[in-house]
Amino acid sequence: MRIAVTGTSGQVVTSLLERGPVAGQEVIAVGRPALDLADPATILPALERAAPDAIVSAAAWTAVDKAEEQGEAAHAINATGAGAVAQAAARLGVPLVHISTDYVFDGTLDRPWREDDPTGPTGVYGATKLAGEQAVLAAHADSAVLRTAWVYSPFGANFAATMLRLAEARDELGVVGDQVGNPTSALDIADGVLRVAANLAAGTDPAQRGLFHMSAAGEASWAEFARAIFAASAELGGPAARVNAITTADYPTAATRPANSRLDCSLIAAAHGVALPHWRDALPPVVARLLTQGTHA
Repeated sequence: MRIAVTGTSGQVVTSLLERGPVAGQEVIAVGRPALDLADPATILPALERAAPDAIVSAAAWTAVDKAEEQGEAAHAINATGAGAVAQAAARLGVPLVHISTDYVFDGTLDRPWREDDPTGPTGVYGATKLAGEQAVLAAHADSAVLRTAWVYSPFGANFAATMLRLAEARDELGVVGDQVGNPTSALDIADGVLRVAANLAAGTDPAQRGLFHMSAAGEASWAEFARAIFAASAELGGPAARVNAITTADYPTAATRPANSRLDCSLIAAAHGVALPHWRDALPPVVARLLTQGTHA
């Protein structure tokens, strides 16, 4: 099976390139300049040249705070661009898996979010991703939209890499303790995406199309996540710091983060047989790779 994924360097894209061969699938990254989400005219020709059996829409504007100032650019990529990828998939007659986010919710619920819960993004990034979901589902019925959360990996900039870098220079860190979510390895996301793509390509079950939540099992606050990162690092002789839990108000950002990012993933387990590992099990191998690669420095 040949899968074209939009983007070339993101955490999920890089993870798909690594995990595809393990799953017996060929993954081809298609990104700028050949495919530019900000230039919809490039999308169909680039994907057509890739000749895929399925498409994964992973490229996105992910700079959450910058989106508050550059909303038009974020919307062009996350909404218009995502819709154009779905239109291209429909033209090519192949299934599409689109990656979305917990930021489509306002974070006020006192339980994990389900797919049928009302959305209410609190910032521009979340609003553009929600518009992208809607554009994808309207453009292509043979699609699965996967919302995930708190992504980290051995690749690129992410919370785990940042914590390890900061611990190189500091003995003590203040980390937000009143936001909770599901820390999710991009490698596990890639495994889930590949399974969903294969399922879509293999059949026409309507229960496998539509909107799904896909994040790691287990939950944590950012402070708890940081402590686990440092515990895993210390086991390997890497940097560690003492974590003091602070409030969201103590760490103001341009965009408001959801206080509750936990996702209920029972629907994707039932429809696709996908259940990602517990985050505490997935974390140590990622920390080990970050330390070995030196990519946290």
